[in-house]
Amino acid sequence: MENTPQPPPQQPPTSPPTFSWIMISVLLWLAIISLLNFYTSDLQTKELSYTAFKEKVEAGQVQAVTIKGNQLTGIFTESDFRNGGEEKAPAQSGFETVIPSVEDKSLLEFLEEYGVTIQAEEQEQPLFWTLLISMLPWLLIIGFFIYTSRKMSQGFKGVDGPFGFSKSKAKLYTKAKVETTFKDVAGLDNAKQELREVVDFLRSPEKYHALGAELPKGVLLMGPPGVGKTLLVRATAGEAGVTFYSISGSEFIEMFVGVGASRVRDMFNNAKKEAPSIIFIDELDSIGRVRGTGVGGGHDEREQTLNQILSEMDGFSAQESVVVIAATNRPDVLDPALIRPGRFDRQITLDYPYKEARRQILELHTHNKPLEEGIDLDSLAARTVGFSGADLKNLVNEAILMTARRNGHKVTQEDFEEGRDKIILGIAREDLVAENEKEVIACHEAGHTLMALLTPGADPIKKVTIIPHGRSLGATEQIPKEDQHNFGRKTLINRLKILLGGQAAEILIFDDISTGAGDDLKRATELARRMVSEWGMSEELGPVAYQHGAPHPFLGRQLAEEKDYSEQTAWLIDKEIQELLRRMKQEALETLSSNRDKLDRLRKELWQHETLSIEEIRQLLEMTEE
Repeated sequence: MENTPQPPPQQPPTSPPTFSWIMISVLLWLAIISLLNFYTSDLQTKELSYTAFKEKVEAGQVQAVTIKGNQLTGIFTESDFRNGGEEKAPAQSGFETVIPSVEDKSLLEFLEEYGVTIQAEEQEQPLFWTLLISMLPWLLIIGFFIYTSRKMSQGFKGVDGPFGFSKSKAKLYTKAKVETTFKDVAGLDNAKQELREVVDFLRSPEKYHALGAELPKGVLLMGPPGVGKTLLVRATAGEAGVTFYSISGSEFIEMFVGVGASRVRDMFNNAKKEAPSIIFIDELDSIGRVRGTGVGGGHDEREQTLNQILSEMDGFSAQESVVVIAATNRPDVLDPALIRPGRFDRQITLDYPYKEARRQILELHTHNKPLEEGIDLDSLAARTVGFSGADLKNLVNEAILMTARRNGHKVTQEDFEEGRDKIILGIAREDLVAENEKEVIACHEAGHTLMALLTPGADPIKKVTIIPHGRSLGATEQIPKEDQHNFGRKTLINRLKILLGGQAAEILIFDDISTGAGDDLKRATELARRMVSEWGMSEELGPVAYQHGAPHPFLGRQLAEEKDYSEQTAWLIDKEIQELLRRMKQEALETLSSNRDKLDRLRKELWQHETLSIEEIRQLLEMTEE
C-alpha cells in the first residue's frame, strides 16, 4: 500500500492594504501640509537693501518691523509711493533686510522717530532642529500606526504584548531541550508500556499507516498528585524525540471572552506545523468539567474553550502525527465527550508506587548522593507506604538537610528516619507539653500500642513516641508487612479496636477521657460509616450500598442533593455505627483490663523515655515476635 504524496502547503494570499495603511498615508499628507503652512506666510515679502529700507522709513511707508538678531522683517503701510503714490501696495505686503553690525541704538531711535512699531524676538534655532521639533509629533503617530499594524497582522512572537493575549501560552520544548527518558522514571511499568506504543508510532508512523492503523489522538493520565504524571509525559517526548508543548488548563482562560478558544486554535496550529509533536495539558479538569453545570447557564468562557478542544481533536486526520496527552487527578468531573473514544482514546491510571517501585525511586533520587555505607533502602521503602514519587524525592531532600544541619558529610539511616518522621508527623516540639499532660499522652499511646500487640493480624508496631510532632501530641507507628488494597471485615474490626484503645486506656487508668482522642474518634467513625453504608458489613442493613453526598462537578447541577434512602434507613445507619463503635470500645476495655500490668509498665516506661522502639517494647513486656 503506497502513501499518496501530500501537496506542499499553499502560501496564504497577500492581504490587501488595510485600514491602518490608509490612515498612515493620510497622516503623512497632513504632516506635509502642516509643515508647508508653517513656513508659508500670508505676507508677500521681498528683499530690500538697508539703504532702501531707511528710505522707506523716511517716506512713512513702513508700518512695523520685527528684529531677530541681525535679521529685520517688516510690513509696509497700505499705500506704497513707489510709483508716485498712484499705486496701492498689496495689503500687508512685507520685506526683509539685514542690519549692519555697526548699527545699534541709532536704528531704534530712527524707527521711533518715524512712528514705526518695533517688535524684538529671539534669534531662530537652526533649520534642522526646527524641522525636527515640528515633525516629531507626526513621526510618533505614524510610527505607532506602523507598529500596531504589523503586530495585528503578524502576531507577537510571545504573548506579552497588547495584541498577544490570543496567542497560546504553551511552553515549547524542542527535541534538544527534552532530555528526560523512561530511564529517569522509576516504577510505573504498566504506564510506560502503554506509552511506548505512542512513542513507536511517533518515531515510525509509516509502519502503522501501512497497516491502516491510526495514531491515538489522546492519552489521559489519571492519578493522585505527585505520582509522576508530568514526568512521564516529558519522558515520552524525550523517548520519541519530538517537539513538546506544555501548558496548564488554567492558562487558557483570561478576562477577555473568546481568548481561551483562540489560544487552543493557536496551540494546535503550531503543533501541526511541528508534527510529529506532543501537546501536554496539565490539570485538564480546570477546563474539562461537565458542561451545563453552572448556576447561571452554560455558555461561559470555560465551555467555549472546552468546545474548541473537542473540535480540534476531532479535526485531526489520520496522517497528522500530533498526540494530546492530558493529566488530571479528578477524572470523575470530566465531560463525557472529552473521554470518549476518538478523543482521549487511552486512559492510564497511575497509583501510589508499591514497595519495589518505592525502592527504585529512592535509588534514583539517592544516585550520586553522599550516603553512608549500609543504608537499607529496602527497609525505608517498606516504611513509606502511601508515599508518592514526589514524597520520596522530598524524603531524600529532607534527609540531606538533616545531614547538613548536624554538619555531617554523609547521609545516615537516622537522617532518613528523622526526615520521614518530619514528613509524616511534622516538626518535633519537645517543650510543648507539661508533665501532667505528658502522663495522659503516655497512657493514651500505651493503649494504642498494647492493643496493636494483643490484636491478631494487626499491622506490626515499629515505634511509639509521646514527643509532639506538628499537630499531634504523640504517635504509634504501625507498618504493614506488605501493600494492601483489599481489606476483610476482621481486619477493619481490629483497626477500630486499636483506634479506640487510647481512650479506653484513659478510662481504665484515670477514669476520665481527654480531647486527645478527637482524631481517633473521627477516623473510627469514618471507617465504621463506610463499613455499614458502603461495604455491606452490617448484619442489620445487609449487603446494600447507600450513597450519601455524592460529589458533583459544580454547584448548580443539583442545588439540593438528595439521599437515595429514606429517613428511617438513615436512622438505622446511624444506629449501626454507634453500636459498632460502642462494641469495639467495650472489647478494647476488656482486653486492656485483662492486661493491666503490661499497660502500667508500658505507660510508665514511655513517660520516662518518651520514645520506645519495638525491640524495647517487647523486652519490657517480655513478649516474643510472632
